Formats: sequence, structure tokens, C-alpha cells
Amino acid sequence: MTTYTLADLGWSASFARQTAALDPDQSLTPARITELHRDRLMVLTEAGPARLIPTDLAASYAVGDWVLSDGTHAQHRLEPATDLARRAAGETVARQRIAANMDSIAIVTSCNADFNLARIERYLSLILSSGAIPLVVLTRADETDDTRPYLRKSEQLSPLVIALAVDARDAEDARRLEPWCKSGQTLALVGSSGVGKTTLRNALCGDAAETAGIREDDARGRHTTTFRAMRPTLAGGWLIDTPGMRELQLTGAEDGIAQLFGDFEEIAQACRFRDCAHDTEPGCAIRAAVAAGTLAQDRLERWQKLRREDARNSETLSEARGRARRFGKVVKEAQRVRLRKEMPGD
Repeated sequence: MTTYTLADLGWSASFARQTAALDPDQSLTPARITELHRDRLMVLTEAGPARLIPTDLAASYAVGDWVLSDGTHAQHRLEPATDLARRAAGETVARQRIAANMDSIAIVTSCNADFNLARIERYLSLILSSGAIPLVVLTRADETDDTRPYLRKSEQLSPLVIALAVDARDAEDARRLEPWCKSGQTLALVGSSGVGKTTLRNALCGDAAETAGIREDDARGRHTTTFRAMRPTLAGGWLIDTPGMRELQLTGAEDGIAQLFGDFEEIAQACRFRDCAHDTEPGCAIRAAVAAGTLAQDRLERWQKLRREDARNSETLSEARGRARRFGKVVKEAQRVRLRKEMPGD
């Protein structure tokens, strides 16, 4: 059985300080979550793998989290250094945690019809908000004559982005990602199904997980990873693999959007009105920059869309319920007015 030190598992001084405050008697054991199930947490400790019973709702935890264990229960969850989350699917306004304590997050896309700048920007907004380093990994590089246009478009999205083109099926080429998942560092993979995440995982971790081909009509694939898990890499770090996400709604991503569209944020400071919506207001510096060709119209539209979506999805549950009640009252009043008008004798 392979054993790990806390440093091997990604422990840091921040977690040590939290532990000293929560467990001054040092009676609890630090453990890192490798798999998350409804009724149990699979973890790694210095003594090896273990199974813990959660003491909070399952949604409170994420793969990559550190918890303090009494040997049976996860007594405390430590605040993560980085935290990747999205709005949960469906009508709820809940925030769904995806993974935690990643040093870097790679958006895996391919050099074909799956490559979509708007979707990459959506991922980048979440990643930059999480606090992790963003990568764009372009797979199926062997299927195109020139990967440079894809790399250039990816890197132009933000100076914070590192872009690489790899042949995921070539293990040696795929291991160019090892600098981000060695010596206790954690790399997470996100992206659509069928773009090569599982193939990359196989190369980086020495696994032999089954992969699935892509559909010819839209260059997308079937899910081969069915749940999030953290695995050791051959380089001495960790890899968190995630299933392809059909919905990627933003929530709490205001900081990430501001970083990704830093040029827009800077120019907006010159708008005449502080609450300028950059639509028809006079003295709008953003509109002036678009007219002058300094900013692109399509990028402006993507910026505005992401900001509106994040603001809408980031409202609290009570705010959402209040808005729903107010709308319901308006509808009921309109119905009463209509009925009074339709009553005979009026």
C-alpha cells in the first residue's frame, strides 16, 4: 500500500493554521477527499485510504477538500485555498461545488467543432473566481494541419491563460502537463465529454480507464467519467477528473469575469455614469471604444451576457423567493383586474 505525507497530499501552512484553531489538542487526523458519495467520503490520510461518514450535507463537500477526522466521521471541513463551483442545474439558485484545492485547472477542448470561445470564456470566469491558475489544453492536435490559430485565440482571451496543444493519445506528449501535477500539486480537468480528458488522465496517472469516441455530427462525445475523483499522478502530484458538464451556469463569478475582461472594466471607469449599462446611455466609454474599433462588438455582448447571468444566479435564496412572490402578486392582481372587467354589469 502506498503511503503519503501530508505534503505529498497537498497540505499547506493555511490548513495547518486552521487545524490548530479547530483542534488545539491535535486529536483529529487531516484527510483529503478523493471521492464523494451520498453517504460516505473516500479520503487519503498519512496512514492510507479510509472511509468517513460526513457530518454535514453531501453538497457541502467537494473532491479535493481537506477534513479533520476522528477515524469515523469528518468532524470539520477546512476552508479551501481554491474552490471551483457553478450554479446547480435546474430551477434552484443553489451553488454546486465541483472541486477544491486545485493549483491549476485545465479547460480541455479539441481542435475541431468543439472549440468554442464563448464556452472557454465561461469556464475561465469560473476558474479565475476559484483562485486557481487557468490552462487551455487543445487535444486532437494531430488532426489539424496548424494548431497555432487555436492557441492564439485561446491566449488572446486573457494574459493569465497558458495554452498548450497536445496529442492526448501520445503518452509522452500528454505528459507535458506534468509540471502542473507534480510534487503534491493538484491539476483538475474540465471540459465537454469526448474531448480527451480520460485519455489525458490515463497518460498522467498510468490508468487504463475506458474512453469513448466523438460523434461525427457535432464533434462531441459520450460521458466516460461518471463522477469526480482525485487520483495520484506518475509525477507525484494529483489529478481531479470531472464528467463533462452539459450546463455551466455562472454564480459568484463576478471577480473572474472582471479579471477575464479587465480591458472592459478599465475602459468602463471613463463612462459618464457610474451605473452605466453600456447600452444607450450618453457618454458611454465602452460604446465609444466599440465604435472606434478598440473593443470588439461580439466580445462586448459576451461580457454583458456573463455579467447579467452571474448577477441573476448569485442572488440569495431569500431574494429569489422574494422576487418570485412579488411576481406572483403582480400576476394575481392582473388576473383580478381582468376578471372584474369581464364580470357582467360592470
